[in-house]
Amino acid sequence: MSRFALIKSVIGPVMRLMFRFRVEGAERIPASGPVILAGNHLTFIDSMILPLVVDRQVFFIGKDEYVTGKGLKGRLMAWFFTGVGMIPVDRDGAGAAVAALNTGRRVLEEGKVFGIYPEGTRSPDGRLYRGRTGIARLTLMTGAPVVPFALIGTDKLQPGGAGLPRPGRVTVRFGEPMEFSRYEGMDRDRYVLRAVTDSVMTEVMRLSGQEYVDMYATKAKAA
Repeated sequence: MSRFALIKSVIGPVMRLMFRFRVEGAERIPASGPVILAGNHLTFIDSMILPLVVDRQVFFIGKDEYVTGKGLKGRLMAWFFTGVGMIPVDRDGAGAAVAALNTGRRVLEEGKVFGIYPEGTRSPDGRLYRGRTGIARLTLMTGAPVVPFALIGTDKLQPGGAGLPRPGRVTVRFGEPMEFSRYEGMDRDRYVLRAVTDSVMTEVMRLSGQEYVDMYATKAKAA
């Protein structure tokens, strides 16, 4: 049994009991081939929940600090996150964006599922912020469809992303696959990249019911 299968079979039921998952539209995720899952990001446990509610293994970028922690807690985090599909990247380095884009492209070219939070960071206040165009570059470079998703309720269970989450209800809602083949070969056109990104974020907003803010979340946090 693979580590991913072990985590889903052992830890998955515990988390399902704790968070009472309600999953809507998971059948919309293609059963094979490259797929991009793009959604909102409210708190730390989002990246623990998403891999457990999707049948296929979801690969995603994560902070390298999640796998470099010391002690028992650090080893357990590293075991869990690398087991479910996290690929550690130094997101604070000068080439972080390029490294993340190249990693996502490699995963998709291997016919796998790549998960991404287009906001680039957790929402500081529960609202949905402007998406970064990496999501558009990925779909236009690889031809992979985008399945938008929304995590609902995770911020209520772990406010601010700090401390242990409390039990409660979490809804994970998936939308219809989106394809952008009409823009093939235009992955360097900034207007096309923005239009594709905004259309994905509009679907995420519809699924989540969040208020939209036309500002990058990083700027909101800095302010």
